[in-house]
Amino acid sequence: MSTLYNPLIFTIKNPKITLKPQTYLPSSAPTPRLRKFPNFLVQASSSSSNDPEKPSFIKPDNDKADDKTVEFVDEWGEKSEPDPGPVTKLPDSDPPKYEDEWGNGSAGVDVSAGEDEKLLELKRCLVDTVYGTDFGFRASSEIRAEALEFVSQLEAANPTPAPTESPELLDGNWILVFTAFSELLPLLAVGNIPLLKVEKISQGINTSSLTIENSTTLSSPVATLSFSATATFEVRSPSRIQVEFKEGNFKPPEIKSNIDLPETVDVFGQKISLSPVQQSLGPLENAVAGIARTISGQPPLKIPIPGERTNSWLLTTYLDKDMRISRGDGGLFVLVKEGSSLLY
Repeated sequence: MSTLYNPLIFTIKNPKITLKPQTYLPSSAPTPRLRKFPNFLVQASSSSSNDPEKPSFIKPDNDKADDKTVEFVDEWGEKSEPDPGPVTKLPDSDPPKYEDEWGNGSAGVDVSAGEDEKLLELKRCLVDTVYGTDFGFRASSEIRAEALEFVSQLEAANPTPAPTESPELLDGNWILVFTAFSELLPLLAVGNIPLLKVEKISQGINTSSLTIENSTTLSSPVATLSFSATATFEVRSPSRIQVEFKEGNFKPPEIKSNIDLPETVDVFGQKISLSPVQQSLGPLENAVAGIARTISGQPPLKIPIPGERTNSWLLTTYLDKDMRISRGDGGLFVLVKEGSSLLY
C-alpha cells in the first residue's frame, strides 16, 4: 500500500465494544436512536479494525428476543410507555350511502334522485306552459313550440321503456292537459260556443280487462253534460297498443240547482250583457228544476260506434307515476294522472 494513504488509517484500541440500551453514553459520543428498536445490541467486530471499509452491523439480543414483556428505554436510559396509536376521527369503514364523513347528507351522491328532480322540473314546466290554453286549442305558435320541446326532452328521458309491461303505472284515470295535431280539435272548438265550456277530457285504462274509456265533460250555467266512448285494446309491442272502439255512452245531464250566468258573454268578438236575462231567472230556474226531476235516475244512452274510425293505435312514449305522453293516428296527447300534484 502506498504511503499516500497512511495518514488516513485509524486503529481502534478496544477491538470489541458492546452498547446496551441501559448503558449511559458519554456526552462526547454520538447518541444512537434506539427508541424504535428496543433490546438491540450494537457491536463492532474486531475484524473491522483490519478492514476499515466493512461497516458495523446491528443484531438483536437473542437472549431477550423471547421475552413476552417488552420494555421501552429512551436514549437517557429511562423506561417509557409505548406510544399510543394514531388518533383519528374518521370512521373505520366508508361513510354510508348519501352521507359524508361528517354525518351530513349528500344529495350529489344520489344520481337517480338528481335525474328525478330534472324530470319533475320538465313536467312542471310543460304543465305551466300549456295552462290556460284549453288543452292547447288556444295556444299560440310560440307556446305550442315550447310545449313540444318539453315533450321531446321528456320522451328522450323516458324512465319506462316498456309501458305495457308496467300495469301499476299505466292503470288509472288520466286527465288531458295538452294535445296537438289532434282529432279532438273539433270537440275542443265547442268551447267557443257562448255559455258552453269543455270542462274535462280524461282517459281511463284498465290493463286487467284490456279496456279504455275516453270521457268528456261539458258545462254550462244550466247543466253539466258527460259522454264517453269505450274501447278494447290489444298489446302489440312493449309500448304500442291497438285500440278498437265499441260504443258511445251519453249520461243524463246534471241540472244545476242555481243558474249562474256571467255578466257578459263574448259572441264573435262582441261583448253582450246578460243583465236582462238575469232579472228573469226565477221562472227559468223553476222550469229547470222540473226538468231535473224528470230526467234524474235515467240510465245512460248507449250508441254503437260504426265505421272505419273504430280502429286506432296508440304509442306510449313517456310514462311515470304522474305523467303519460302518447302518440297515435289521433295526434299527440299529454296526460296527468288524476290526483297528481301536477294538476294543482
